Amino acid sequence: MSSTSVVRPSYAAVLRIPHARRTFAAALLGRLSYGIAPLSVMLAVTRASGSYAVAGFVMALFSGTSVFLSPARAALIDRHGPRRALVPMVAAYTALLGLLTLVVWRPHTVAPFALGAVTAAAGACTPPLGPTMRAVWGRIAPDRALVQRAYSLDAVAEELLFVSGPLLVGVLVGFAPPALGIVVGAVLMAVGTAGFVSSPMVRDVRPGEAKAGARGKGRRRVLRGIGRPVVAAAGVGLALGAVDLLVVAFAEGRGYGGDSVAWTLAALSAGSAVGGLLNGAVAWRTSAAVRLPLLAVGLGLALLGAGLAPGLGTLASAMAIAGLFVAPAITTAYLIADEAAAPGARVQAGAWVNTAINAGSTAGAAAAGVLVGRLSTGWCFAVTGAVTLLAAVAVARGATRAGGAPEAVPDGDAVRPV
Repeated sequence: MSSTSVVRPSYAAVLRIPHARRTFAAALLGRLSYGIAPLSVMLAVTRASGSYAVAGFVMALFSGTSVFLSPARAALIDRHGPRRALVPMVAAYTALLGLLTLVVWRPHTVAPFALGAVTAAAGACTPPLGPTMRAVWGRIAPDRALVQRAYSLDAVAEELLFVSGPLLVGVLVGFAPPALGIVVGAVLMAVGTAGFVSSPMVRDVRPGEAKAGARGKGRRRVLRGIGRPVVAAAGVGLALGAVDLLVVAFAEGRGYGGDSVAWTLAALSAGSAVGGLLNGAVAWRTSAAVRLPLLAVGLGLALLGAGLAPGLGTLASAMAIAGLFVAPAITTAYLIADEAAAPGARVQAGAWVNTAINAGSTAGAAAAGVLVGRLSTGWCFAVTGAVTLLAAVAVARGATRAGGAPEAVPDGDAVRPV
């Protein structure tokens, strides 16, 4: 047993794993592109076309191909290994973003369908660095207690990236055209992925391992064993997508400014970061399969409480409480999916959870847009909370039917806990 596995599990112990800091830092650098490139594309397309409708159409294509083809790209990584699969993906992704930059650089000079074709192709090639990094964590961490902390650290860092990315775009467009943000996003992805695939821990992943683990029953097990974490992730994503719009509607309905909306949503992110760190620091005695529906219940109840908020200050407090359950729920879903997956299909399993979050967020935003026109924001929050609770019930019932499934094993340092 390595020396890392006998020390008290902590975030410092995670970063002391050989090559972990280098690998994680490179992956985060590349993943910062996710917070910069999409917003830059939207702003640049809006400026180039002069139409919000065209920008919405283009972004729908970009997001749709990126999100819904993520499991397919992850399957390529499982089959061929990170180095052989990620390098051509990044090459295609950065080349297409470069082409898009040239297309949108001069306003009102491009056809909408040309924009849509280029952005859809770029989205289809988006490298799944997040699921790949989580699979690497599962491979290099010497025990499951450290995997839990690594996933929590990963979730909190990703939360911060998605907050800081748009802020950086806001600074950039203050002195440069938004198309330059597309270039920055492409460069970050290229540099981060180069550092990631050159890490010794990533180089050691052999394509043959992935192929052997993903064949036959192992491949079918991926699709069969991740239903519960996917449902939970979709429920959390739906809540997040709805909350973004509902906070805006709440603030506008009471005459608050846009800065108040930003602070309220920041409270949600802050709560999520705190919850993620606490989740990783606790040595849980209950299994991840038991915790997952309970975390979804906590999120649902917090959203029900948000529906009773009389003012924006109270709503911000409710959002902070709701955030406490977001990162832990997502982290736990990833843990269960990682355990359910065949050894050579962990990237694909994580990608399905990630896809569920993003698809749920899209559906939540669309549903909230319909509800806001028909119900008060209080009732809209209540409906969102109720749907989240229904997802928790579905996850709990699935765990009960599963009985002695692997994820029912209690957490601990000597066993695979989830």
